[in-house]
Amino acid sequence: MRSRILLALLVVLIAAAGFYVWWMYLRAPQKEALRLHAVTFADLPGWQGGDSAAALAAFRRSCAKIEALPPAAPMAYAGTARDWQQACAEAAGAGDARRFFETAFKPYAIDNGDNLVTGYYEPLLNGSMTRHGAYRVPVYGIPADLVMIDLGLFRPEWKGARIAGHVDGHYLKPYATRAEIDSHPPRTAPVLFWGDDPVSVFFLHIQGSGRVKLDDGRMLRVTYAGQNGYPYTPIGRTLIAQGALERANVSMQSIRAWLTAHPAEARRVMESDASYIFFGQEQVGDRALGPAGSEGVALTPRASIAVDPTIHPFGVPVFISGDGLADLFVAQDTGGAIRGPARADIFFGFGPKAEDTAGRMKAHPNFFVLIPSGVTPTP
Repeated sequence: MRSRILLALLVVLIAAAGFYVWWMYLRAPQKEALRLHAVTFADLPGWQGGDSAAALAAFRRSCAKIEALPPAAPMAYAGTARDWQQACAEAAGAGDARRFFETAFKPYAIDNGDNLVTGYYEPLLNGSMTRHGAYRVPVYGIPADLVMIDLGLFRPEWKGARIAGHVDGHYLKPYATRAEIDSHPPRTAPVLFWGDDPVSVFFLHIQGSGRVKLDDGRMLRVTYAGQNGYPYTPIGRTLIAQGALERANVSMQSIRAWLTAHPAEARRVMESDASYIFFGQEQVGDRALGPAGSEGVALTPRASIAVDPTIHPFGVPVFISGDGLADLFVAQDTGGAIRGPARADIFFGFGPKAEDTAGRMKAHPNFFVLIPSGVTPTP
């Protein structure tokens, strides 16, 4: 009798443990429901005075991906690929950008609160293909033992959930954290180049891509290739918690200045973000454009934004108005901190001016999505 009771308790404990793992790691990401209401272009503050030409160029790049989709492929709340392919056909020959968007689309306001817009850019690093002198900070390619899993491929309700790790026997176990990688370099990860400044390399991880000026005169681009599976933790939060910075004064510039001024403490602070990025390498190509975003097309400075892809379809035009902004963008990228219906990260391009603008960008404007005419959104 006693053995039966113990067996029953063991079964209950195993079931509870299984439920805990499912709840913590495999359940579908909880997301705020998108709330939209129809408006007119006349209702968009600043629409008439804006220039939509860059957004049209960005949208045409998205069309290269949209046109390759099966016509019945869903575009989240905004109809199917067939609806967007019609808009893409019109975009190909459009002359007046504003008139094209007013004809091919209808605007809808996003009613969700907590609107937030930040910025990102493509940094420039100094590097070397060999480890020598000041060039001692490794930038790694994908480790051979890193396994990245899109759980949405296994269960529709897990869409947007991703994990990463390494295989140990028949089990997938967590990959090393940033601190562990710093202390014990992964043996199976190639070093793409060596940087001369740990703070600059850390900001490359935050931005997800960058250009590298090598000591032999060449210029290369490194782009996001994978991640170790841990959620991104903003180190600004760490610095606020320890009293090093005040919340009102946190920016990319203030964080970088603190890390540079406190080299003995900088590594510990940077390692409070367990997330670690691995990169790929490619030629720069068109210097006026950025790297390919998550949609797979080159980012257009001041016209491409990162959004939450579990809510918004890539390629959707988004008009952002208020708090100093009145511009049309196209959703073409995503990022670890970009979550929610009214959350966007503006790509500002390459160079010191882009870096300065992106680092100071923090606004709370209104969001409007443009949906092909004739499509009724289904949030």
